Amino acid sequence: MTTTIAPSADVSDQAILGEGTKIWHLAQVREQANLGANCIVGRGAYVGTGVQIGENTKIQNYALVYEPAKLGKGVFIGPAVVLTNDTYPRSVSPDGSLKSAHDWTPVGVTIEDGASIGARAVCVAPLTVGRWATVAAGAVVTKDVPAFALMAGVPARRLGWVGKAGEPLRQEGDFWVCPATGAKYIEDGNSLKESEENA
Repeated sequence: MTTTIAPSADVSDQAILGEGTKIWHLAQVREQANLGANCIVGRGAYVGTGVQIGENTKIQNYALVYEPAKLGKGVFIGPAVVLTNDTYPRSVSPDGSLKSAHDWTPVGVTIEDGASIGARAVCVAPLTVGRWATVAAGAVVTKDVPAFALMAGVPARRLGWVGKAGEPLRQEGDFWVCPATGAKYIEDGNSLKESEENA
């Protein structure tokens, strides 16, 4: 598979693109960004300097992935999602002078393997979204998200659990069960883990 870059995309010569990765119209991929194999960066999306993205990750149209974000394998970033990087944003310093890149320290969002962030959601750095979690469209995430959590709202709160298929899990006795695959999960404090019965 060959890497594909649309003629209107702006991809730095210093970016690393894995085999089979596709960069679509008007997208921008900055210096030292590192994208794994078979990634998709949609129309008008932005990938910041040094952002790390695992294989098979999809970044949909007009999403903004600001450095120093780290995305695992198989992550889904929906249309117009924003991963922020400034805890206390200001255009100017207290004396009124324009701030430069050296006047603040970027902080990042980490999205672990298999997690999905719905359209127009905002993740306010610094935080981590656990593996296989789902953040609903329009949510504003302000704190760490456990693995397999289903998050929604402003600010986002956990509404339940999801499995690897992305569907909400049903509680059956001591287990949480995926209606799509039958896979079982066990609640462990404020997180979820896969049951050994799935092996």
